[in-house]
Amino acid sequence: MQKRAWFQCINPQCGTTYPLNSIVYQCEKCRSLLEVQHDMRALAARDGKTWKKLFEDRYKCNRWPFGSGVWGKKEWVLPQIADDNIVSLYEGGTNLFWAERFGKTVGVADLWLKLCGNTHSGSFKDLGMTVLVSQVKQMISEGAPIKAVVCASTGDTSAALATYCAAAGIPSIVLLPRGKISLAQLIQPVSNGSLVLYLDTDFDGCMKLVREITEDPTLYLANSMNSLRVEGQKTVGIEIVQQFDWEVPDVFIIPGGNLGNVSALGKGLLMLKDLGLVRKLPRIVVAQAQRANPLYLAYKRNFEVFEPVKARKTLASAIQIGNPVSFEKAVRTLKQFNGIVEQAAEAELADAAAMGDRTGMFNCPHTGVALAVLLKLLKAGQIDKTQRVVVISTAHGLKFTEMKVKYHQKELGFPCRYANQPIELPARLDAVKKALHKALAAQKS
Repeated sequence: MQKRAWFQCINPQCGTTYPLNSIVYQCEKCRSLLEVQHDMRALAARDGKTWKKLFEDRYKCNRWPFGSGVWGKKEWVLPQIADDNIVSLYEGGTNLFWAERFGKTVGVADLWLKLCGNTHSGSFKDLGMTVLVSQVKQMISEGAPIKAVVCASTGDTSAALATYCAAAGIPSIVLLPRGKISLAQLIQPVSNGSLVLYLDTDFDGCMKLVREITEDPTLYLANSMNSLRVEGQKTVGIEIVQQFDWEVPDVFIIPGGNLGNVSALGKGLLMLKDLGLVRKLPRIVVAQAQRANPLYLAYKRNFEVFEPVKARKTLASAIQIGNPVSFEKAVRTLKQFNGIVEQAAEAELADAAAMGDRTGMFNCPHTGVALAVLLKLLKAGQIDKTQRVVVISTAHGLKFTEMKVKYHQKELGFPCRYANQPIELPARLDAVKKALHKALAAQKS
């Protein structure tokens, strides 16, 4: 049975469908978001055991394009795309870090971090961008009038878009909020040849402009309201379960900004269950920065009211978003997965990231948000210490060295509990020995 996929309106009263090669981001009838739907009857022609074997045989193999963590699950992602149009940089396949020392400190023996930052552009956004840019390449080969791919970004989306478009030979345009992303994030699209528009606004302002300029069909929208991205990002949950020999963890904790990643995680896990690879679903926790917390505020009101907020400056700059595009999808996912939403203040996220670094991690501030939320939920008894918990680490810490430097120099405006400052000394043996003796004595005490 031929496998196929299509866009479908998420509004159950509408349900309008569109081919995947349509230049469409919202339902043209009711303006709701779209999602990619798969022919589940065709996929179910293989049983769960057969799917497991296929995915295991492909995992990190050398057969194009199946060695990719995304394209190894091609039938669940974009079954109709030609292999020659796939733009892959061997994304996915990132390691699970057993956070043994951190876990012992907080009393959770079975704590893991999925290090999504250990990928080509340094964040989980690669998982979705390989799918979107591949579909764009296919559409161009079929005669679509696309001249460039465009996104608004808080840093990681623009890096991934620029990387994959450069690999595909497709022009990219990124709109960035001036002074609200790290230098490392700014230089990535610059280096990859994007047209970088650095604007005096925040992410929400950039997003508003992107939605307006992509009304021109020659400029293709790459933000997460384009549900092609979700198809790649959903493989992170599938891959984690596969790495645990097809056992589902009890709890996932994931940072939340524009909220596409939350619904993507849930979608992949639901496919695992619906197609018979697993029997249970985990609990999903969304971690937000207190200064950009619209989902948390809605959660506290049982999702009965959603009000966008003016996101304030936060160290977790990639989730500094006050009006998330994928709010409806995220709420639906949280209801399906017995979800929790919690927030972290600036000092909490910075200390949690630094505490993790002292046990062998090198955290981005967004992972710090997730770790801080873990600590709060453990203290509140909402996560049991016997459970297997997986924290989704969304980006590599090297993208946020300015924040780390300021933390350890105690320049963030609050006490930095785990600051570790270099000791400046003259280059003399007696001075070095004295410093060593003092430091080692302090460790024993």
